Amino acid sequence: MAGFSEVLTTGELASGQMKQVSIDGKQILLARVGDTYYATDNTCPHLKGNLAKGKMEGTVVTCPLHRSQFDLKDGHVVSWTGWTGIKLALAKTVRPPKPLKVYEVRVEGDKVMVGPERITAKKD
Repeated sequence: MAGFSEVLTTGELASGQMKQVSIDGKQILLARVGDTYYATDNTCPHLKGNLAKGKMEGTVVTCPLHRSQFDLKDGHVVSWTGWTGIKLALAKTVRPPKPLKVYEVRVEGDKVMVGPERITAKKD
């Protein structure tokens, strides 16, 4: 993605909601918490779940497939799957934890604009 793209207006997304948007064919998760907007890749790096169909609590989004959790502020992994014990250890070995890509968001008037990748969180 080059530059900023208008994805929606401020009235189209209430606080606590998230939505999948497409920019140049790339699927982006756009979320609003209070008056702050967050944009990340919409595809979970674990098993490619659609994060927009997941659940959001505060700035943490949970993948609907295996409950991996990511913080929308910087994309870091909060929890790699909802599994525990040997199943979690195996999951981390087969597919090591990987953060979400995070994109810059600007609000200009009532337009919500998503720009290029902003931060890549550290791997856990």
